[in-house]
Amino acid sequence: MSPVGRGPTRRSVLAAGSAAALSMLSGCERRTEGYEGGWVGASAERGHLLRGAATGAASAASAPASSRRVGAIVVGAGIAGLAAARALMRAGVDDVRVLELEDAAGGNSRGHALGGMRCPLGAHYLPTPGASAVEVIELLEQLGVRKTVHGRAEYDERMLCHSPQERLFIEGAWREGLLPPVEALVAGERAATLAAYRSFSAAVTELGRAEAFEIPTARSRWSPALAALDATTFAAWLDARGLQAPALRWYLDYCCRDDYGAGAGQVSAWAGLHYFASRHGFHAPGSDDGQPADGGDGVLTWPEGNAWLAERLAAPLGERLLAGRVVLRVREGRGEVDVDAWNVATRALERWTAARVVVATPLFVAARLLESPPSALRTAAAAMRHAPWLVANLQLAEALDDRPGAPPSWDNVPYGSPGLGYVDAMHQSTRPFAGPTVLTAYWALGGNSAAELEAGRARLLHEDWRLWAGRIVADLSVMHPDLAGKLRRADLMRYGHAMSIPLPGARSSAALAALAAPQPRVQFAHADLSSYSVFEEAFFHGTRAGRAAAAA
Repeated sequence: MSPVGRGPTRRSVLAAGSAAALSMLSGCERRTEGYEGGWVGASAERGHLLRGAATGAASAASAPASSRRVGAIVVGAGIAGLAAARALMRAGVDDVRVLELEDAAGGNSRGHALGGMRCPLGAHYLPTPGASAVEVIELLEQLGVRKTVHGRAEYDERMLCHSPQERLFIEGAWREGLLPPVEALVAGERAATLAAYRSFSAAVTELGRAEAFEIPTARSRWSPALAALDATTFAAWLDARGLQAPALRWYLDYCCRDDYGAGAGQVSAWAGLHYFASRHGFHAPGSDDGQPADGGDGVLTWPEGNAWLAERLAAPLGERLLAGRVVLRVREGRGEVDVDAWNVATRALERWTAARVVVATPLFVAARLLESPPSALRTAAAAMRHAPWLVANLQLAEALDDRPGAPPSWDNVPYGSPGLGYVDAMHQSTRPFAGPTVLTAYWALGGNSAAELEAGRARLLHEDWRLWAGRIVADLSVMHPDLAGKLRRADLMRYGHAMSIPLPGARSSAALAALAAPQPRVQFAHADLSSYSVFEEAFFHGTRAGRAAAAA
């Protein structure tokens, strides 16, 4: 974490108003006093050791200070790596070691705490799984989150997201749900927007039949029609159907940024439709299906987000989990695999040897780790883009004043914002009155092109935390003018390569399919293999790879 600093005051933010959000995005921020904060999480330099720079760790790669042989090694302790270790141990391979770059397990599902309140550093919810997600269902039943009674799923009510779940700030007031309501739009846009909503709803219903969009996606019934959707961008697919209504396009772009880290101009049409067809569909206002507009799934959430799940996956590992290890090389031999890792604490190189290894890192990292990467790995890694993300936890001394309309919800989104809004870490609390809380604000910086993505990543890496905090405070102050005056601390987490973007052609990739197949000695496990990043995909691939390694 960087040294403690001070951020903008209430006066500077209020004076800026909504126009400040735009000027801040162009780099015209003012640095003033008001609240503490800084970057949290491991420094980017630790991960950048893999770039092959002339460091002590890299130069020592041929001279390990210690060597040890174990039954199995898992590289990476994100959700896929934790799932792989769990599968290995459940198959009887107890002598497992998990090597993790960061100081804590969880990857994009790590947690944090401010003012004694838990909050997420990344993923903050898990939709109640469909029938195809058998691995996740088994995990939830093991953890007591879910049980099956007379063939029906029952969930622990404490973990289901409390109502109200979602609201949208539009035209100066809060509206229930995140789909912009037709009545909140200017009169000239209403008829065309309603027609666009209904047209898109019909397309989702038609395309979502016959188990075409399952989670995990490996269990979908792939077809030439889906391959055609995967060959073009979502934006181009919408353009071809004349779906131009600004409210619909904003909402669909928001959904792409929310799940995939980039806009509709980058993600494939398959991915854009998968967001809806794989879960709750898309329900237009006034439809006769009995569902509210944009009706959502049941959602499981905790104050610390998916860290609740990650911590319970990591706990059984005990001393098998080795944090602060920067894996530098994975070398396959005839009958075993050597893994060289730099121990950050001791500043020494360790060599671990095992007959079976699971590499549970993003594919572009795996391609750098393997001394002799297979051609499928090189092909897949070269074709992928990973979206940068910013997650900001804002500690508030007291509850915010609220605007008219829908009451405070778990997920709160401003219409037209460059961000994704915020979730309230204390929403699941049963306290009888509102009080101090932590708001977790999310910004996906993948943009609508490779150039926008790279620019967002560079700014995230090089700009001061105060500039990013100022942008976030200005964005949220449009909804809550009193926010800056009640803000005590802003802890910001940056992910340079948070998640794989499902670009056109990614889901159809033969290289990804080859990497997901059982390998002789080194198995691959990561949500990248599904071309997009959600808990269910990571857990599926980790479980699959762990089982394959155990069988080998």
